[in-house]
Amino acid sequence: MARHERWNALLELLADAGRLTVEEAATRMEVSTATIRRDFDQLAQQQMLTRTRGGAVAQSVSYDLPLRYKSARHASEKQLIAAATAELVRPGSIIGLNGGTTTSEVARVLATRADPPAEGSSPAITIVTNALNIGNELAVRPHVKIVLTGGVPRPQSYQLTGPLAAHIFDHVTLDVAILGVAGVAVEHGATCHNEGEADVNRLMTERADQVVVVADGSKVGRRAFAKICDTTRIDVLVTDATVPEADVAAFTQADVRVIRA
Repeated sequence: MARHERWNALLELLADAGRLTVEEAATRMEVSTATIRRDFDQLAQQQMLTRTRGGAVAQSVSYDLPLRYKSARHASEKQLIAAATAELVRPGSIIGLNGGTTTSEVARVLATRADPPAEGSSPAITIVTNALNIGNELAVRPHVKIVLTGGVPRPQSYQLTGPLAAHIFDHVTLDVAILGVAGVAVEHGATCHNEGEADVNRLMTERADQVVVVADGSKVGRRAFAKICDTTRIDVLVTDATVPEADVAAFTQADVRVIRA
């Protein structure tokens, strides 16, 4: 297991347990206690946990892991979801993309498609995003027009939030909003961890003709702290094959088209 994968697993264990001893973590991770001590020390330096005598305790940030620690989770499923989502985007579309590992994969697929410019010198697609990493990655693609919102970035997700991020949505319209979420459930709608991100994401849905939620199976049927939108606002849910048939049926009954990549 690579170090970043081990760190991600450790932080998830802490999020569940709240507290771990070095011995417990070493047993669960099947590594030496020396490795765990080193991992705990390095994660404590990054303020991802609090070091204690003989172990570590979780900090609140462990429940909303920084993007760099999330990238290894369900990676193959997210790539399949991204490919299926890109098929929904027509050339020349104006797309809203929020931040997250799955939407970052969607952005990569869209950026590498061989779509010709829509009309003459017009871009093949236009992407409006509040995610710094997506803007940075796609800025060098000549056939993609990138529009970044303003705002203040959150280090966990690289998403820009606040009044400056929201202001742009008074001036743009979107063909489709593609949203990464922390949870999506029929009874709760689409949710995320942070209320500032939820506000910006909600405005994105209000400006879009179509709303597509992208979520691997671990997020379907779950909810997070901050609500983005009701299920009635979601047109399409793109997920993976691990989602139970009962959940698919529930969303279908709620008039949400479900695509299992």
